[in-house]
Amino acid sequence: MGETMLVAGAPASEVTRTIVRVADAYGMRALHVDVTYNSITTAGRAGDGAPVTTLRVVHGAAPDHAKLQRLQALQAEIATGIPLGEAELRCRDIRRTPFRYRPTVIIAAQALLAVGVAIMFGVNLLNMSLAFLAAALAALTQYLLARARVPYFFSQIAGGLVLTIVAALTPLLARTGWEQAAIIRPSVIVASGIVLMLAGLTVVGAAQDAIDGFALTALGRLLELVTQTVGVVLGILLGLELARVLGFAMEPPSQALPLGPLPLQFVGAAIIAVAVAIFNGAGVRIVVISVVLSFVAWAGFTATGAIGFDVAAASGAGAFAGSLLGTLIAFRLHVPSVAVTIAAILPMVPGAAVFRGLLTIVESGEDATLLLSGAVTLAGAATVGVALAVGASLGIYLGQPLRATLNGVTRARTRLRA
Repeated sequence: MGETMLVAGAPASEVTRTIVRVADAYGMRALHVDVTYNSITTAGRAGDGAPVTTLRVVHGAAPDHAKLQRLQALQAEIATGIPLGEAELRCRDIRRTPFRYRPTVIIAAQALLAVGVAIMFGVNLLNMSLAFLAAALAALTQYLLARARVPYFFSQIAGGLVLTIVAALTPLLARTGWEQAAIIRPSVIVASGIVLMLAGLTVVGAAQDAIDGFALTALGRLLELVTQTVGVVLGILLGLELARVLGFAMEPPSQALPLGPLPLQFVGAAIIAVAVAIFNGAGVRIVVISVVLSFVAWAGFTATGAIGFDVAAASGAGAFAGSLLGTLIAFRLHVPSVAVTIAAILPMVPGAAVFRGLLTIVESGEDATLLLSGAVTLAGAATVGVALAVGASLGIYLGQPLRATLNGVTRARTRLRA
């Protein structure tokens, strides 16, 4: 169970608790569990038998929130006392369950995420369609490279390159005389794709593992996060340079991309949450909860921004609100908290700031002022990323004891009524 949960995207602390609780339910009470990045080591003895040490190595993570939900439900049933043989059969059945959605559905959901980001910026229908096309091509490229067993780092480079080339070519549509083509914003297309390509990264998981004391696991996930982010950056830089050489250079925006009307922001956030939940294999319940939490997180972001918080602080506040409520709801409705938390905070990922900073650096030439401006923009985007991780982790950290308290109160009331 622990191995499958780690593969499906559960944090190290949750994997450890599950292994200990299941072992305790079947009589192995003195069990040592060590989760280190992609390996699980257990050591213990059952009764008077000889000590047994087991090592399992996880070869690559594949987030599957529906499978994670079923494993959590199985753990709860094991605590009620189901026979060991039945538990083993059900666990084996869960492990062998194929991913809920076909690759075509996953690619469509990834492209839909880009549309959600575009809607948040209030662009026209043509711009949304181009964002969908660019994201779909990038997702298809990454899928084909994954099937060819190309390392994910190079897959990220390829995805970033495809996004940037498509965005750089979109101004050619203005030559057709089409009115909507004249107001296309290529920066939104790339920003949408950046959010998509950063959607699968483990920033929240890395921060949560660090807070929970799993330093080596957190360090491994953080290194993976940095490597994959660098892949996206290199792909975009390569695309920008190629576009410049071919005569399709994009002008760096002088200021941050403005968001669209507030109702469209919430619609876009909801679409992003749905898309993330789908391509992570979630069922209907997780999808609905993800949408609700995306509203909560974005409301926290806009409310704190309206009273004067800067973007990083407002992002952290929104992530905190979404993850805190998500931790409480996830327990009551038996869904993985990591699943709904990721979907809730993703609309606040600073994809537009990342692209603006990179574009400014590429087009700076020998202008030190532009170079510094691009570096400052990238630093601001990194600050937002850290704020999202800290806010989400803090919400989970505070939500767990609050959840336990509420659960204790519920049980006490049940006993009194009985």
